[in-house]
Amino acid sequence: MKFTIAVLLTSLMCFAVVLYLPWWYIAMAAFIGAIVMQQSQVKSFTAAFIAVSALWSIHALILDVRNAQLLSSKVAVVLQMGNSSVLIIIAAFVGGIVAGMAALTGSFIKLSFILNRKN
Repeated sequence: MKFTIAVLLTSLMCFAVVLYLPWWYIAMAAFIGAIVMQQSQVKSFTAAFIAVSALWSIHALILDVRNAQLLSSKVAVVLQMGNSSVLIIIAAFVGGIVAGMAALTGSFIKLSFILNRKN
């Protein structure tokens, strides 16, 4: 249950942040989400990775369908990918890695503060 809440919280924060700020602020949202939701490092990384990968792939698919795959097919040809679906998968993977690493950092920082408080 906590994992699902972490995925939803990270997804909502990243969606809200990207509406007004550049794309790399998803890292800050995932970082804050990992600090707020106290989980293990693996679960923090996985929750942020799933949240942002799903968010970016859905968003990219919606944009791709709206413009009849004109831009993505041309970019896929330039990058020699052959198919625009591969481009969407790679974008989702990159977003997931960025958010996952930020959440992992947030989880480690929270753990270090908890361990320092005990000493």
